[in-house]
Amino acid sequence: MKNPYAIALVSALITAGALKAAPAFAETPAVPQTHISYVQTADLDLSSTSGQRTLDHRLAQAAREVCGSPSDVDLVGQNKARECRKDAIENAAGKREALLAAAQRGAVLAVTASR
Repeated sequence: MKNPYAIALVSALITAGALKAAPAFAETPAVPQTHISYVQTADLDLSSTSGQRTLDHRLAQAAREVCGSPSDVDLVGQNKARECRKDAIENAAGKREALLAAAQRGAVLAVTASR
């Protein structure tokens, strides 16, 4: 096989085959993991505005913990984290409302997110 055109053609075919097969060798996507952060309320007076405000602050902090914080230059990651925080707080909202209605002390709220 001394013909340079044949060598170039065979090389091109091998390269094209390798490029076509590359996605098959790619790593499979990881299964999303569920992250949990527990919010303590034993020290809060949930019948007061300041206690409710503190609970909201703790829920927001827990949502930041479970959703992570991507790099400042990763715009897609920033948007995903923002959406994750919104979903995590919405998921905890029902528990929060029940807790406020009962003005229950000592309950623990779980804030979860899959990522």
